[in-house]
Amino acid sequence: MKRVVLLSFLILSLVYLGVAQSGRKIKNPIPGTSASSGTQKEINTTEPQTDTVITEVGFSESTPNQAVSIYVDRENRRKNKNSKNEKIQTSQNTQNTKTEEDEDVVKFDTTLITIPVTVLERTGLYMPSLSQSNFQIFENGKEQEIAYFASTDKPFTAILLLDVSGSTSLKIEQIQDGAIAFVRQMMPQDKVMVISFDSGVKTLLEFSSDKDALEAAIRKLKFGGGTSLYEAVDKSLDKYIAKIEGKKAIVLFTDGVDTTSARAGYESTVSEAVESEAVIFPIYLNTYLDNIGIGGGGGPMQTPPTIGGIPGIGGGAQAIGIAKEDYARGRRYLQDLANATGGRVYRPDNSSRGLNSAFEGIAEELRSQYEVGYYPNTEGKSGERKSVKVRINRPNLIIRARDSYVVK
Repeated sequence: MKRVVLLSFLILSLVYLGVAQSGRKIKNPIPGTSASSGTQKEINTTEPQTDTVITEVGFSESTPNQAVSIYVDRENRRKNKNSKNEKIQTSQNTQNTKTEEDEDVVKFDTTLITIPVTVLERTGLYMPSLSQSNFQIFENGKEQEIAYFASTDKPFTAILLLDVSGSTSLKIEQIQDGAIAFVRQMMPQDKVMVISFDSGVKTLLEFSSDKDALEAAIRKLKFGGGTSLYEAVDKSLDKYIAKIEGKKAIVLFTDGVDTTSARAGYESTVSEAVESEAVIFPIYLNTYLDNIGIGGGGGPMQTPPTIGGIPGIGGGAQAIGIAKEDYARGRRYLQDLANATGGRVYRPDNSSRGLNSAFEGIAEELRSQYEVGYYPNTEGKSGERKSVKVRINRPNLIIRARDSYVVK
């Protein structure tokens, strides 16, 4: 009886060893998964006597931006714009003239969605030499086929939109030097337009690659009263940026406070930014302390101290009716523009070098951006907001891109 039991045990052992050396199911955790992702993969292998370790490459994903702080009333903005166009057409009394709005409508007919993407290592260095095969893009959680890809060596087109109202007049040389620092970072195929604004909006130079001409235009900056910030943003998006293909951006230098706009507003321009394909990079200049007579403004974006009731303080911002609440609203506005377009707010310190670094940093980021385009698998209804996520098949990267768009 003992012999039978022993023989049975030996047979079962041989069978087990034979199975173990044939097809095996191996489950291996991925070593060093990324902060963004990294999964375990379960597979079958039929290679004998091999301890196979299968790992799936970790990936990084873009994350949702902070929601804009307003309700984007897209329908009312469109009605107002159509009403304005009707008045223009009536005054021109022309039937066959092709208006700027007509061109916009033609542009809206296309369904190609392009997303500018900034990719950085955790150290803050930009990630060069990625190819289309490294990217995936998802709309409302569903992967889309990439139909267009532009690498980092593609030229960019940008508008330098410079606040020259009285509140920034104390920083004229810093503004000029910073804007020129941006221009000097340009490559030969890049194009830049210079627009200034106070109570009005003035185009100093149309899109140009001529660095000398751009510098000369910047040196002609003149300061005036009032701040038509919203109208300047509206004009930049609607009249110029909407007609540009490829990489495009607005570099907006301001304290964010609007005092004189009549034909555009906070909500309408953020709505336009959501619908645009441009990236907006605000450079925030804190002029609060300068404009109440204390000095020391121009530093990083921060909540200004409460100084109400201090004897002897008058004039400046208080004299023209600019309150702390206006500055807080201005900061929110700049953050909303950045959030809506996948950009970011630069907050230079209170020095010429700090402002130069901000302008130079934006130029470097534009040169380092990728563009990914796709035709949506599912058509959306006009006005519908669709979420967008970008994924790269490498771990531990920082990806910055817009997180949604509005169907036109």
